Amino acid sequence: MKAVLFLGEGKLELRELPDPVPGPDEVVIRMRASGMCGSDLNHLHGPVRSGAELVVEGHEPCGVVELVGTAVRPGEAKAGDRVMVHHYDGCRTCRYCRSGWTQYCPNARTVYGGLDGDGGHADFMKVPAHTLIRLPDSLSFKTGAAISCGTGTAFGAIKRVELSAGETVAIFGQGPVGLSCTMLAKAFGARVIAVDIEPSRLKMAEKFGADHVVDSREQDPVTAIRELTRDGEGADKSIECSANATVRRQAVHALRRWGTACMVGVLGKIELDSEELIQLRKTVVGSLTFSKNLQEECALFVAERGLDVESLFTDEFRLDEAERAYQLFDRRQIGKGVFVFD
Repeated sequence: MKAVLFLGEGKLELRELPDPVPGPDEVVIRMRASGMCGSDLNHLHGPVRSGAELVVEGHEPCGVVELVGTAVRPGEAKAGDRVMVHHYDGCRTCRYCRSGWTQYCPNARTVYGGLDGDGGHADFMKVPAHTLIRLPDSLSFKTGAAISCGTGTAFGAIKRVELSAGETVAIFGQGPVGLSCTMLAKAFGARVIAVDIEPSRLKMAEKFGADHVVDSREQDPVTAIRELTRDGEGADKSIECSANATVRRQAVHALRRWGTACMVGVLGKIELDSEELIQLRKTVVGSLTFSKNLQEECALFVAERGLDVESLFTDEFRLDEAERAYQLFDRRQIGKGVFVFD
């Protein structure tokens, strides 16, 4: 099979690897879509790797079950099933694994597609059967790939702040995760204020249902959000998707008293004034990806409401275009890309 491997320091290769064979509790998936994620770039530009350190990239996989291990029960998976993957494995017995939050397993965590397990940027992907989530028939494989990371992460953040219909939420950053937040928040019945510095992203936010957009290059977003809310109090909730320290402060400052901000962008610092948390009684929470159960809930939510998640992808590629695809992605010359397969 063909597979994409990152070598480190910005280099990648398309290699021919043996087709995987499932172990007793595993399945092999024939890939149909595998999304590109912003976090891929951290791995692409990481230290040089070789030998056993190399893994197949891609942690937004979606496809069809091709082969099933001998110990996999029919109710778990069978050939022909349309599936997404919760791209983590663990010890399977700790409280995190049992609750579906496998990424927090302290004993034996595996992350497929970018850390220590082979991912979806290949013709086939081998995973434990318990990581599979059925893809609703009405959803495309590209939609399933988006839900497997970016859109699922957005859904997890919305659940984390307990967003309710009728509330006003300010969403800072309109990349793929932020745009997913905008689309999902509207489907939850919220009033959405989308903030970004790129006019093209703000246009996408309007397309995805934002009630108001704020170009933070042109105006102070905190002031703008307060002007758009009742009595100038600020938003009920905010979600930060940029990992920028200044934007994180703005996401908190733009809240009303007793408001809740969710930090989604990874890495970097969070620096806040004590007054925001103490005197104004604001709450700041973090949200990392999603549980297996939330991934399934997100897929059902998207299917039931007919949300056009697939339109998050701006560009499609074949595996043999991987080098060009990641060059364009790294230079921010494309939005969100996806590898598609016959």
